Amino acid sequence: MPRTGRPGLSVQQKKELWNRWKDGQSLSEIGRALGKHAGSIHGVLSAHGGIAPRIRNARAGSLALAEREEISRGLAAKRSLRSIAKQLERAPSTISREVARNGGANNYRAASANTCAANNALRPKVCVLQANSQLVKIVADRLYNDWSPQQISGWLARIYHGDKTMQISHETIYRSLFIQARGILKKELISHLRSRRMMRRGKTASTAGQPRGQIIDAVSIRDRPANIEDRAVPGHWEGDIISGSKNSHIATLVERRSRFVMLVQVAGKDTTSVVSALVRQVKTLPNGVMQSLTWDRGSELAQHKTFTLATDVAMYFCDPRSPWQRGTNENTNGLLRQYFPDGTDLSLFTQKDLNIIANKLNSRPRKTLAFMTPGDKIEEALR
Repeated sequence: MPRTGRPGLSVQQKKELWNRWKDGQSLSEIGRALGKHAGSIHGVLSAHGGIAPRIRNARAGSLALAEREEISRGLAAKRSLRSIAKQLERAPSTISREVARNGGANNYRAASANTCAANNALRPKVCVLQANSQLVKIVADRLYNDWSPQQISGWLARIYHGDKTMQISHETIYRSLFIQARGILKKELISHLRSRRMMRRGKTASTAGQPRGQIIDAVSIRDRPANIEDRAVPGHWEGDIISGSKNSHIATLVERRSRFVMLVQVAGKDTTSVVSALVRQVKTLPNGVMQSLTWDRGSELAQHKTFTLATDVAMYFCDPRSPWQRGTNENTNGLLRQYFPDGTDLSLFTQKDLNIIANKLNSRPRKTLAFMTPGDKIEEALR
């Protein structure tokens, strides 16, 4: 059957993907570079646990395609295997084995023999754990008791000194955990790792020199005017990102006085994607409807100066690990989980879908508004 759906990544694109991941780029950054959604990038990485698959090449001295074509021509001409071997300067036994494992003299085809050899070169080596059930049990028991892979590896080297069959590197343990296709260690054991990551970065991966995670020249929420704090005037908003499966995200914006909600489709959680989406959304509003926006310390608003310059909206940032300072937004995000339960792929929702859901919330009477709706409340303020 013909392939349906979005085209996959080419071999060259996959190579670039793994190089960018190793260099510490985010899923969104990689997706933009390759012209793919961040969720697609996540799918490729998660299938391998964030560990680049080893490139396996045919061993040195193996037959090349040109040699296989000479074998095929020689067989068609009814020449002997020894004669063909002499022409190629190969051992007769090499040619004999090649022909025998690829259908014999009557069925040998150079192209299919070459493909078969390439596929055999891709076969992974048997994992150390896969060949030793006793070692699997020991490693799994200690992971369950919150030992790190490095502690397990070091302990095994000390206890089973001299017995190489009972020793394993911590990298091999990580690979067996994160590359679930191996099926050796149960996936739930990942929860016992300190980082609790679902994907692993390589040892040489680095984010050195990258601006991610830095909020330069952030204006603290403590410097926010008092009339914003007491909700005395409209036009002051709180914002956040809610996340779903497959590295999908939605930006949520809530007006503090009226509790009016806007949902914004974003291509990724990186600051370029989020800021450009917010700028686009804010520019749809009448002048003055948004005068300030309060956000947490997430790096998605690292380019807050770009946002302010494009919209003339003042930005304020909460203290680290203080979500209650955006209480209106946190409460709204809780209400939104009715429509976006944990594990939902948020990339499936179009901006039109998000507008419909936002309208549902904005049309509900709220006790905190004396049972007016957020839509009524913000319309009252705009009169």
